[in-house]
Amino acid sequence: MVNAIGAGALDAEARLLVSNRRESEALGWARDAAVPALHIPTLPDADAADARLAEALADHGVELVILSGYLRRLGPAMLKAYEGRILNIHPGPLPAFGGEGMYGSAVHRAVMAAGLRETAIVVHGVDAIYDHGPEIARRAVAIETGDTAETLEARVKALEPAFFVKVLRELVSGIKLL
Repeated sequence: MVNAIGAGALDAEARLLVSNRRESEALGWARDAAVPALHIPTLPDADAADARLAEALADHGVELVILSGYLRRLGPAMLKAYEGRILNIHPGPLPAFGGEGMYGSAVHRAVMAAGLRETAIVVHGVDAIYDHGPEIARRAVAIETGDTAETLEARVKALEPAFFVKVLRELVSGIKLL
């Protein structure tokens, strides 16, 4: 998204990147890209971290929260402060392949085990339940002959950034997605 903003492909401003992991590569990447970045640990007090996150985003003028690789459940402070303005991207069809523990390769292994012919990348609103909020947009991804969970994961990961940018571009321009 930051690259799309810089290239003029997305009319937005990256105001803050947050990670709950101090060693996250995203924090260094953000600093190198001149995007403000914070580490807000979620343990041992998830409620305090949630309140701090909501406050930090407000302090930076954040209007829309984009989750991408943020694997912690948001708490009541965030959900109240940004109700209807939090989006997540999920690497598999929802609701069947979502929920707690369903991220990364676990999703792709489950999709492959189910014998599906296609998977999906889903952008959805965020609520108090993992991968439960309203679906905003979906992109089908064919499962090819010979695919493994690893090859499917690599293909989905490669498609996610452009799809998320497309969805955001459509949202900010007022295009109805579903």
